Amino acid sequence: MSDNELGMFLRHRRESVTPAEAGLPTGPRRRTPGLRRAELATLAGVSVEYVTRLEQGRDRHPSAQVLSALADALRLTPTERVHLHRLAKGADGNFSCMGGVQPTRTVRPAVRALLERLEPTPAVLLNRMAEQLAWTSGYERLAGPVGALDTAPGGGPDGPPPNLARFVLTDERARTAYPDWDRVADEQVAALKQGPFRSDPHIAALADELTVTAGAAFTDRVATVPGLPRPSGVVRLVHPEAGELRLAHETLDLSADDDLRLSVLLPADDASSAALDRLTGRRPGMLRAVPA
Repeated sequence: MSDNELGMFLRHRRESVTPAEAGLPTGPRRRTPGLRRAELATLAGVSVEYVTRLEQGRDRHPSAQVLSALADALRLTPTERVHLHRLAKGADGNFSCMGGVQPTRTVRPAVRALLERLEPTPAVLLNRMAEQLAWTSGYERLAGPVGALDTAPGGGPDGPPPNLARFVLTDERARTAYPDWDRVADEQVAALKQGPFRSDPHIAALADELTVTAGAAFTDRVATVPGLPRPSGVVRLVHPEAGELRLAHETLDLSADDDLRLSVLLPADDASSAALDRLTGRRPGMLRAVPA
């Protein structure tokens, strides 16, 4: 497993930015996707050797000024900038902004009321462990038949809530439910790695479990996938009754005190809209397609 999350993130972002996006000329021969190290160094005002040390993990403590310069050069979003500074803070491996606090497993009444107002839209509340704490009936009709709401073996009604990451990475049914399983698995690992990752003892325990139960499907992603999931996008889901659905997902973070995220799934085309209406027993047009 990678212990160089900062270097991995910098390299991934460098390879994702095109020269044109950075205002640089595009030559006829480019073996490197995105920016070269020398180009990033020039844009950020640092040496190529320093960029190399950061990416290789030989220097893990860049100053705030260097981080800001790299963020500007890499055209990072506000969320990515926060993530970059968090990675630099956590480079020692013993820093955790969570301070060992227990994962949230309670949902405030106001948040439950918000979830109810979203009916019949499929929506689910998850904590940082990818545990599904509460959901709409629309989500239950969508996720229940594919197995995503099953509890862990031996969990029972008083055990931990159903875990979406565990389902995606260890349950064979997930590979049937998600035609783009590799991308979905990447996103689940990225979400677990966001923030302190193994510096959080609760996440570390789950990671140890997945190392055994999921094997390379998990460990290979830990070593290669940066810890920053996409807050939106389109996912394909094959439902046993509704068939293949294209769903636009939006992830909304609640307050830091809640330490929860709300994932909302909307039909991404008219066929998926009609299928979801039939699935939820609502009149046609209740869930309108959201162009994605």
